[in-house]
Amino acid sequence: MISIKGLSKIFTTANNQITAVDDLTLDIQEGDIFGVIGYSGAGKSTFVRLLNRLEEPSGGSVVIDDQEITSLTANQLRVTRQEIGMIFQHFNLLWSRTVKDNIAFPLEIAGVPKRERDKRVLELIKLVGLAGRENAYPSQLSGGQKQRVGIARALANKPKVLLCDEATSALDPETTNAILDLLVDINERLGLTIILITHEMHVIRKICRQVAVMEEGKIVEQGDVLDVFLRPKQQVTKKFVEQVMGTNDEDNGVEQLISTYANGKIMRLHFVGETANQALISHIAKTFQIDINILQGKISQMQHGAYGTLFVQIDGQADEINRAVTYIADETSVEVEVVRDVE
Repeated sequence: MISIKGLSKIFTTANNQITAVDDLTLDIQEGDIFGVIGYSGAGKSTFVRLLNRLEEPSGGSVVIDDQEITSLTANQLRVTRQEIGMIFQHFNLLWSRTVKDNIAFPLEIAGVPKRERDKRVLELIKLVGLAGRENAYPSQLSGGQKQRVGIARALANKPKVLLCDEATSALDPETTNAILDLLVDINERLGLTIILITHEMHVIRKICRQVAVMEEGKIVEQGDVLDVFLRPKQQVTKKFVEQVMGTNDEDNGVEQLISTYANGKIMRLHFVGETANQALISHIAKTFQIDINILQGKISQMQHGAYGTLFVQIDGQADEINRAVTYIADETSVEVEVVRDVE
């Protein structure tokens, strides 16, 4: 549905030129929840503003639903933007308007008749969970409620695409999760394509199906979220995965595990997708004449599966231990890494 080719943005200052987005090419499928993650200065917020031409691109093309956004006239762009909703980190609400009037604002601009406008506003208030707060002003709302107003306003004209620029960055963890759950619900109910910009891997893990990692204006890594979590290639991606999986703490504790548990074989098991729900440890203990001990681990739930790591100690006769390890490696989709053989 969304095809981006060679997209770039260069800002010119008095002394030099700054390339914020550098020859970016990307395809996003209709109905997907697509995450773009990067640290501050990576170019991700500039990128998302190029999609609806809040920033004018320096080069490349953006095609949404077979329409090339980059070639539209100003009048054509105004019409097309009604199909591209956007929410922001700091809500961008009109403080002199009530909840219902904020939501109605884009409908007023579009010339929607009042009766139809009022009906749509009530639908959206119910959708985002703000029933009973329609006459409140932004100053009377919590941060999460303000963002719900922002989401409702972005959906007013029934867009096909929703752009989310750091939409949860100003919220506490509990409110963040509630807003993310709302976005998933909207995606499933309306079939909306969501492009989510963030610097938090927790956000990607919780709701996104695909992710692109940006650094210095380029996409340095992309793919299915589970695959990226399991096999991060770039250093910046590994740092983001560490945010939710604690892999540095895990690696630092390996030597302590080895010194503490002197017998048997110590292994790291990587679970991904459905394998995280299988009773592997119980099955191994019943099938082979070994003792198996879970030393430490973590499993993280994602939108379409789970990813996790377990450190286990297997003790017993060497032949039986090797049979168990071979079974895990050959007969399951769990990845096995022998941390250390202890004789």
